[in-house]
Amino acid sequence: MQALQVLSLTLLSVLAVSAQSIGSGKCPQPPVQQNFDPTRYMGRWHEIMKIPAPFQLGECCQATYTLSDGIVLVRNDELLANGTVSFIEGTAKIVDASEPAKLEVSFFEDAPPGPYWVLATDYDNYTLVYSCSDFAGLFHAEYSWIMSRTRTLPKETVSDLMSTKYLLCDKSKLYLIQHGSDFK
Repeated sequence: MQALQVLSLTLLSVLAVSAQSIGSGKCPQPPVQQNFDPTRYMGRWHEIMKIPAPFQLGECCQATYTLSDGIVLVRNDELLANGTVSFIEGTAKIVDASEPAKLEVSFFEDAPPGPYWVLATDYDNYTLVYSCSDFAGLFHAEYSWIMSRTRTLPKETVSDLMSTKYLLCDKSKLYLIQHGSDFK
């Protein structure tokens, strides 16, 4: 038991340093977008605000989603500090047809999928995405992204999304993305 506590504290320390929002206990279960339409969600989304994640080291991040035979093909691009574009490709799938806004995304065959929940979207301008990973029920790590179809989003929309009851994570960890030139 003591080894589990040491391991948990070590993992918690590493996660805390990497900036995501850490909470005690299990992941919260916020409500997701009602009547979510995956087809309308497909296309390119640009990050506007996010909670920093250790798996996203670049800036000007954008995600492109394409529906193919019931599976969502995912491509995430980011601009690295040295000026090169890095990308990763994966797949996402709806876990439960009764809640299509709850998806699981996979980027590596041997790794478990991660949650990708659409909390709010109007499909044409903005989306608010939430992800949370539970660590043995002792603590959880939360991530959140506000994204737009363009590289900017009106401040009022960002404020509305940040004040929404659905965004349960530590809002102070969200930071505004500074977009440079677009890349393909």
